[in-house]
Amino acid sequence: MTQAICIVGYSGSGKTTLIEKLVPALKEKGYRIGTIKHSRHDVANDKPGKDSYRHKAAGALAVILAGPRRINLVKEMDDPSPSDLLPYLDDMDLVLIEGFKHAPYPKILVVSRAAGPMEAIRLTQVAALVGPPVEGADLPCFDRDDIRRLAEFIEERFLN
Repeated sequence: MTQAICIVGYSGSGKTTLIEKLVPALKEKGYRIGTIKHSRHDVANDKPGKDSYRHKAAGALAVILAGPRRINLVKEMDDPSPSDLLPYLDDMDLVLIEGFKHAPYPKILVVSRAAGPMEAIRLTQVAALVGPPVEGADLPCFDRDDIRRLAEFIEERFLN
């Protein structure tokens, strides 16, 4: 089963930036990394007039557009959870999930000075904090620029 970690935090806390830095750091260690991004808005990546769009408009519940090096999947799903999506990434060593803070997966909480670590009190399975040092934190805390150390923590804790 593919290992998954949720990267969670308030909007604007730096979750996407952290993932942008973590992916290459973990790939450099030889791991195959996938990501899932949660959005509260309806998403679409197909264009009117294209054949795949026409398939979907005709009533297909799922359409895969396959090219020589990439696929795009458009599939109707009611409020999918990470467990609904992870099977599509089963060939990855690790999937970093941005958001889904209440999903039953280990979490890395990105904190800011303004918000502090209080969010961790309401979450389960928080494995580490990323952000400014948090006095009295009972969790490993990583500086948001020390990606090497955070990648080593993820490797030791979740990939070995």
